[in-house]
Amino acid sequence: MQPAGLVVSPAFSHVAVVPGGATTIYVGGQNGIDETGAVVSPDAAEQSLRAVENARLALSTAGATLDDVISWTVLIHQDADLRAAYGAVASTLAREGAPPLVTAAIVAGLGVPGALIEVAAVAAIAPS
Repeated sequence: MQPAGLVVSPAFSHVAVVPGGATTIYVGGQNGIDETGAVVSPDAAEQSLRAVENARLALSTAGATLDDVISWTVLIHQDADLRAAYGAVASTLAREGAPPLVTAAIVAGLGVPGALIEVAAVAAIAPS
């Protein structure tokens, strides 16, 4: 939702309402790591793409897709190239119509050594 009096952006919404009866799915922080837990690259853009792919894989186990995400949290390490890290995933996070909520922060460190980005998501699947 884009309430009157707040900036209108195609990249994010200000408010999301989960319909009654919907299944809500929470995806914990995903880094740019492979299936062995190794950081995929020292490159912020590559890590960002992998982090979102890991979130997509996690969502799929619950029957959801990236289009079902209503809220993203994006944490970017202070040493990362911000434009590369966020730019690589910005088009994936946003979508036409009702874009998701997005909270982003630059942080001093992440739990995975060498990680430059971490994404978490909340998705909702309306009842059929």
